[in-house]
Amino acid sequence: MKAKLGMSPIAWWNDDLVELSDDVSLEECLRQSRSAGFTGMEMGRRFPNDPKVMLPILKEADVTLCGGWFSGTLVDEDLAKNKDRIQPMIDLFKAVNAPCIVYGEVGRSIQGDRSKPLATKPKLTGDEMKAYGRRVTEFGEWCAEQGMPLSYHHHMAAVVETEPELDSFMRHSGEGIPLLLDAGHLAFAGGDVLRAIDNHHKRINHVHVKDVRMDIIDGLDRSKQSFLDAVALGAFTVPGDGSLDFGAIVQRFADHGYEGWFVVEAEQDPKKNPPLKMAEVGHKELMRVMTAAGYTVETQGFPNA
Repeated sequence: MKAKLGMSPIAWWNDDLVELSDDVSLEECLRQSRSAGFTGMEMGRRFPNDPKVMLPILKEADVTLCGGWFSGTLVDEDLAKNKDRIQPMIDLFKAVNAPCIVYGEVGRSIQGDRSKPLATKPKLTGDEMKAYGRRVTEFGEWCAEQGMPLSYHHHMAAVVETEPELDSFMRHSGEGIPLLLDAGHLAFAGGDVLRAIDNHHKRINHVHVKDVRMDIIDGLDRSKQSFLDAVALGAFTVPGDGSLDFGAIVQRFADHGYEGWFVVEAEQDPKKNPPLKMAEVGHKELMRVMTAAGYTVETQGFPNA
């Protein structure tokens, strides 16, 4: 089985908490992640939107674009508005040969609002979840028809956060919307990561290997503290530095035959946790558990570099 290891630039620049950002260029971010061993990088706010500009930068760094976040609003807004907003991203991702676009639902979400405590997260009724699942499936099918598959990201403080909510969404949606399994977000929400892999492995096409510090999560007052408060306190980290057993998690993916990207997405204070150092810690741990699970980790970065 083959696997690819990528990173998210959120370790260097945080889109929601500017104070958790390093003053480094895109080129330096890519250089550091590649030197740690990662061959892919998800898109961040300092990436150019023109493939003619992006491709030379990726080639120079010897990395490939391995995904990127789209802020979807299908829980409230119609398909047409979301199609119009995602079309330029589809065109860009096709031009640079990215594997998928990560769909993150921001409609009703409190994930970016530091004034909203975790306990006030939005919840959908059964009928709302049924309608939402159908709408997102239709959107996913349309994106795939345009040549770019989606990957649905369950997320803290959003309408699909908990394991029961994820199960419900998967039940009411179809194969047209694949799943991004994020170990850290599911663990933060109190879910069982291994059980979720068992239940939904057939739809998983992208993986975020985000680790958590459970002592920080367990110490949160969810009636007062927000998702961004938790991030600022250090709730997330890289594999090998947190509470999750990635040996067991990666083995479970291997048991189900998953092949593809494993992306480290660990937003934290770069001054307390230097991104290059954390990238090295994460890569070392992933190589250890990947090898034990029988994966061959691909080392090629930019195609034909």
